[in-house]
Amino acid sequence: MNPNHSRTEQRSTKFPRTGARILRFGGLLLALCPCSGAAADPRPNVLMIAVDDMNDWIGCLGATPSAITPNIDRLAERGFNFTNAHTAGIFCAPSRAAIFSGQYASSTGCYRTAHYFVNRPELRPLQVSLQEGGYATFGGGKLFHHPEGHVDVRGWTEFFLRKPDQYRRAWSLDNWSEELPFPDPFPASIYNRTYNKGKDLGGGLFLEWGAVPDDREEDLADTIRANWAVSKLGEKHDQPFFLAVGFYTPHFPNYCPDKYFKLYEGRKIPLPPIKDDDLDDLPETIRRQKSNRRKAHHDRLVAIDAVDDAILGYLACMSYADALVGRILDALEKSPYAENTIVVFWSDHGYHHGEKGDWGKHTLWERTSNVPFIWAGPGIAKGAVSDVTVSLIDMYPTLFDLCGLPATPQKLEGKSLAETLKAPTSAADRDVFLPYMDPGGYAVINRDWRYIYYPNGGEELYDRRKDPNEWNNLLFQRPGVHQELIRKLKRAAPETFAPHERKLNRRKELIIEGTGFRWEPSATPPDEKRDSPRRPGKPRGS
Repeated sequence: MNPNHSRTEQRSTKFPRTGARILRFGGLLLALCPCSGAAADPRPNVLMIAVDDMNDWIGCLGATPSAITPNIDRLAERGFNFTNAHTAGIFCAPSRAAIFSGQYASSTGCYRTAHYFVNRPELRPLQVSLQEGGYATFGGGKLFHHPEGHVDVRGWTEFFLRKPDQYRRAWSLDNWSEELPFPDPFPASIYNRTYNKGKDLGGGLFLEWGAVPDDREEDLADTIRANWAVSKLGEKHDQPFFLAVGFYTPHFPNYCPDKYFKLYEGRKIPLPPIKDDDLDDLPETIRRQKSNRRKAHHDRLVAIDAVDDAILGYLACMSYADALVGRILDALEKSPYAENTIVVFWSDHGYHHGEKGDWGKHTLWERTSNVPFIWAGPGIAKGAVSDVTVSLIDMYPTLFDLCGLPATPQKLEGKSLAETLKAPTSAADRDVFLPYMDPGGYAVINRDWRYIYYPNGGEELYDRRKDPNEWNNLLFQRPGVHQELIRKLKRAAPETFAPHERKLNRRKELIIEGTGFRWEPSATPPDEKRDSPRRPGKPRGS
């Protein structure tokens, strides 16, 4: 490993490219550049920026509440803003597995996990396709799921982690470790001071928010990742590049510099629309689950009058994420690559803030599924806004087309948006599939309808035009009336669903070797894992 930047703790791992890959790309390069190497590869670079748990409250989507996001908004103004984009998995692990493999959980089995690269090694991830197509590939931050052993290490020219210990623990994200700034006092949120006083917060510091000193902004993990991406844009690249950076914010804990909280001072922050009896028309099992969830979190927030404080913490972190995006966009605009770089911005899924009694994701409703999805760059319509229904699963085939990759990977289950990005009015709406956390469950979404089917047979149907908050389950009010519509929507779901992929046991199957790692199958059944980072030790000074 070699040091990156002036920070001695910031490291990156570089992987040599094979001669076979270089030779395979040679024919394509000659075809594109007849002057036999005298001209550079004309294909576009790709800058991918990912955020975590960011719902559709960004300014350019016009939702309520609305975060202050001038940098994301300016990206939308110079590119293509999909207002009706949906996740490919309903929380971190399956969403990211689907994006990088190009296949839904119904094919890979990654309903709750992200290990397609262990259980399905024949699947070629996005970065491998790009590298084999002649791209230099640079990755950093939360692109994959965050625990040890969850990064698909194949196909990266360089993958950045901010300290050596992250490599020694199989490339864990380690976003809130002890050396990073925490609010003082800790815990910071009234929720955790009231209900978890003296307890280990666990669960990834859930419903925890607070400000850190402005002068510690450069020490935050996501700021370090943004600065790494800026540094890569300042380097000379002799081949087209794929630069992907993932931010953890605005995932809980909602910690960010105080100045982002102050952006909202003096502003009245409207609460999201919530209907008190919204759970009454749901199928019995999901109604019971969400009723318990509401009692455990939302009702507690209401009891201490902290709903608006929790939302403020989230909005502040959205603005912090926006500032990081701004750093990278500014660096791109000042670089030699400004005119020939495609930018794609996405969030892995949305987030509930009390709607249907929930705080979190893991649902098939709009608050989880609708995500920011913005493209900009050469050949992409400027200032375009479209409500055509699309999915994050479409990213892989779209980049495959836009980057002129020479080989066909495994079957990609999304639809290329390349033509839509050039000619927005040419796009027809379509039914988009979204798998649940267990085989057989799913949602089908288009401009007009959302149909939900649970593995136990429970169903929901919402008229998205008339009922954007999804307050009226039409199958509860008028069962049997919409059967022809449901039959049509069901055609978007697969006929068969893969079983859950084999869960891996980090204690017994994860083998760490130097700066790398591998998985070695164990005969012992592995433990169940949660979709949340482990809480670090008690912060110093608290």
